[in-house]
Amino acid sequence: MSTLSYAVRDSTTMLRRNLKHILRYPVMPLMLIGIPVIFLLLFVYVLGGTLGAGLGGASGRAEYASYVTPGILLITVAGAAQGTAISVAMDMAEGIIARFRTMAIFRPSVLTGHVIGSFIQTMAGLAIIVGVAMLIGFRPNATAIEWLAAAGMLAMISFAVIWFSVACGLVTKSVEAASNLPMPLILLPFLGSGFVPTDSMPSGVAAFADYQPFTPVMETVRGLLLGTGIGHNAWLAVAWSVGITVVCYLWAKKLYNRDPIR
Repeated sequence: MSTLSYAVRDSTTMLRRNLKHILRYPVMPLMLIGIPVIFLLLFVYVLGGTLGAGLGGASGRAEYASYVTPGILLITVAGAAQGTAISVAMDMAEGIIARFRTMAIFRPSVLTGHVIGSFIQTMAGLAIIVGVAMLIGFRPNATAIEWLAAAGMLAMISFAVIWFSVACGLVTKSVEAASNLPMPLILLPFLGSGFVPTDSMPSGVAAFADYQPFTPVMETVRGLLLGTGIGHNAWLAVAWSVGITVVCYLWAKKLYNRDPIR
């Protein structure tokens, strides 16, 4: 059997292991999906009338449902990172990864299983959020190609955040620390264009909001689905996603190969 065949076989086994964990312990996935749904309902039905009027549209709450959905999608991506970091940290703390390292398996397959499993979970969560958003007033006017482009953009940033969360799970000394380390990611949509335009913010906050990683992603997704201007945000979003993926992949690889094993 070739090296590629071993890699595919062992990675598939590890992916199946992670998917079974999700099915057997559904509380975490449900919570990671439930929190963005609660945020979506809160902002649309409690704050949407006022915030939507501030966007300049005539329909208030309906306008805001469309505006806020990309921000909620990024909160979903950030929330999934916390679950991934916890899962990786639990494997490290319980010693199962140390056991895997002594076995005749494709060494990176352990991380591959976590990454692909988390990616599938994240994309499923994003689909659910889009469905809920459409039920409460999100009305995209995108073509099929634009939908695919938006899905690709969300997939890229999800992949980047997942590798970051894997590195967080490997670098921390406990499951508790792993659960806390990715939490600031959830704040980035709030400190960006997820809920209000950045030009409504004080200059210092607006400068950070304009150039942090999530803002160009949200503006690109919003532009693709709603027909608003994208400008240079698409290139920035791709650059951020690729850069984070490469850096965090190399970081996670270094952490995974380090000795001694904790």
